[in-house]
Amino acid sequence: MSAEWETQAAESWKVTFFPISRAEGEGMALAEPDLGIEPPPTIMTSEPDLSRPEEWQLDVYLAAAPDAALIERIRALVPSVGDAAPTVEKVEDRDWVTISQGFLEPIRAGRFYVHTAAHADQIPADAVPFRIEASRAFGTGHHETTAGCLAALDRLKTEGKAFRTIADIGTGTGLLAFGARTLWPEAAILASDIDPIAIDVTAENMAINAIPEGAIFLVAADGMDDPRIQQAAPFDLIIANILAGPLIALAPDLSATLAQNGTIVLAGLLASQAEDVLAAYASKGMRLADRIDSGDWSILTLVQAL
Repeated sequence: MSAEWETQAAESWKVTFFPISRAEGEGMALAEPDLGIEPPPTIMTSEPDLSRPEEWQLDVYLAAAPDAALIERIRALVPSVGDAAPTVEKVEDRDWVTISQGFLEPIRAGRFYVHTAAHADQIPADAVPFRIEASRAFGTGHHETTAGCLAALDRLKTEGKAFRTIADIGTGTGLLAFGARTLWPEAAILASDIDPIAIDVTAENMAINAIPEGAIFLVAADGMDDPRIQQAAPFDLIIANILAGPLIALAPDLSATLAQNGTIVLAGLLASQAEDVLAAYASKGMRLADRIDSGDWSILTLVQAL
């Protein structure tokens, strides 16, 4: 979803196509298409009825009323709708990225319990809680990939793994960096994201969760080439919850900044994409050590091949 949405004008419009196919919905969730307009729209896909998993919905939020040409460009994203007419309506201006994540139920992932303020009175006694509100950044913990990463980190700790330098690449809300800090409190931890808004959100979440300023080094950066990341490398543990395409593209850089006998946790990929991702990292001397499948998604833990 576009971070620029919050800068859009007060007038907002929504174009809805329903039903669209599951493949179309999942595809747009992984890679948001470019409709060629400014400011960029917010594009949301959802599965409104869990009992009908093949029927998804597309909602496109715009800063101005769409013309016929724009509606046809949107229609082209979802060929399954054919000639069906969309629903077009004027809506109250709101932060739709945040709204889309509202009313989130808490989740339990290993020892971690991720919740919003609405569930702060329901924290299990044996859990490590993090309060993560609906946010402008991805990674509230309620998506299978983020929750699965927390579970993967929990497994590493249970297995007795120890890390001194940790990087969370594509940190989103900062949640995975927070989890790593809890498990390995003596480690030096860096959290980076290509989106500066995500870094702002992470700083806000650090304050909410009583994590001291400076306890996690925050960097707005595209990939691993930033000199601040290079100076902090090599890392014993790298966490990258992004998308399959960027994970494959980053295989050389992530592997190159990994310390000897280091570990990489990868997420943001569909189970159907796991073999392609594994092949990219195998070519850089990595092998699969653990795999968690959560819904349609996979979380891969890799170590250096012997």
